[in-house]
Amino acid sequence: MVTIAIIGRPNVGKSTLFNRLVGRRLALVDDQPGVTRDRRLGEARLMDLAFEIVDTAGLEQAGADTLEGRMRAQTEEAIKAADLCLFMIDVKTGLTPQDQDFAELLRRSAKRVILVANKAEARGSQAGLLDAYAIGLGEPVGISAEHGEGMAELRDAMVETLGRGAFRPHGTARRPREDGDRPEGELTQAEMDAAEAAALADEEEPIEDYDETKPLRLAIVGRPNAGKSTLINRFLGEDRLLTGPEAGITRDSISVEWEWRGRKIKVFDTAGMRRKARIQEKLEKLSVADGLRAIRFAEVVVIVFDVTIPFERQDLSIVDLIVREGRAPVIAFNKWDLIEDRQALLKDLHEKTQRLLPQVRGIKAVPVSGETGEGIDRLMRAAADTHEIWNRRISTAKLNQWLERAVARHPPPAVAGRRVNIKYITQVKSRPPSFIISTARPEALGASYTRYLINGLREDFDFPGVPIRLALRKAANPYAGKKRRSS
Repeated sequence: MVTIAIIGRPNVGKSTLFNRLVGRRLALVDDQPGVTRDRRLGEARLMDLAFEIVDTAGLEQAGADTLEGRMRAQTEEAIKAADLCLFMIDVKTGLTPQDQDFAELLRRSAKRVILVANKAEARGSQAGLLDAYAIGLGEPVGISAEHGEGMAELRDAMVETLGRGAFRPHGTARRPREDGDRPEGELTQAEMDAAEAAALADEEEPIEDYDETKPLRLAIVGRPNAGKSTLINRFLGEDRLLTGPEAGITRDSISVEWEWRGRKIKVFDTAGMRRKARIQEKLEKLSVADGLRAIRFAEVVVIVFDVTIPFERQDLSIVDLIVREGRAPVIAFNKWDLIEDRQALLKDLHEKTQRLLPQVRGIKAVPVSGETGEGIDRLMRAAADTHEIWNRRISTAKLNQWLERAVARHPPPAVAGRRVNIKYITQVKSRPPSFIISTARPEALGASYTRYLINGLREDFDFPGVPIRLALRKAANPYAGKKRRSS
């Protein structure tokens, strides 16, 4: 497939054009320059053309050891991998020495280039459009990335440069959308009605075996500077994502694909999540919102703890958020290479994990080092195992046999001298495991008895470390609405 990279100095509208071509707001857009730092890939469509588009960080002159220098190196890698570069300038502002320098860089790369003159709809932009010829990259294509003007001209320029046969026709099979399936929400009324009807009819749905070859969506989250991007680079075996000692380098959620033991993995890197009270800048709010979106569309979420300062309040809040979203959580204790007395710390970490995270009792926690690669395979094995548990289904017959024993062992509370009658239990769905219990008086069971049932399900059916949802449903009264016969 043709790969096209959008290149240019900061704040010329590269991410705006990227979002327009992919048809969704994947890249963060803000007025301040330098928002994009990593290169982001997306499936793009422009009229009858389909291709892969790459958003890049703004090109800046900087030393190789600086953050800006590392961002530039990422952009240069995108140029090398591209079949065509869209060199974008801002004709409203006019040409700058930076534009001239980077035009020379593209000429030296010997890549095919289209000069894209953005913000051509602005008043007074005509002079800038004429000045663009001075760059020496051919006739500029005037567009407005924000308003969608000039897209037909851009399409024609792309076909003229690469040829129509280089592009996949619009409408042919594409890779799955980056967000994949819609996230599972709370139990809907329709799901509970269907489950109740099946249980009353004594019907058993066929339970499929877990497919270990199915692609897996994995999100990496955590506090700033916990080592998330370094960990993903270790997964990939290359410096794909921007890293460094500065906190908060990653700003928007970047997805990359790789394979682990022959299984396709799509992994999302996310911006570091701080406490809400400390988030003041608009851009950071956008970054956190983008991270939350990545969590909702992931299946397994790896929470990266900095093992030198683990179990901060924000770490626990992140785990709780993931549980409430119904994702499958795994903990990675990162920076394990910095620890000397490992055995003593491991015992302490295990004790704190069980004590501080009772809502996901049995959560898998793996010590790793993104710097050296230690524990990476164990972490992926834990993620795959947790994904299997998250997808597990139990037959209604087994559940009701279990419920009978659970109620006999610990009867429901009595209200006004009468025991609450529990009729049956059935699993509505997996991802996460979700159950409903039918009872005449759901309000009388109470939170403590519901916790008892959830803990029993977790222990007896082997659901460690994943959220379990249990809904109480009022059983239908067969005599409701009927008149009592007089004797």
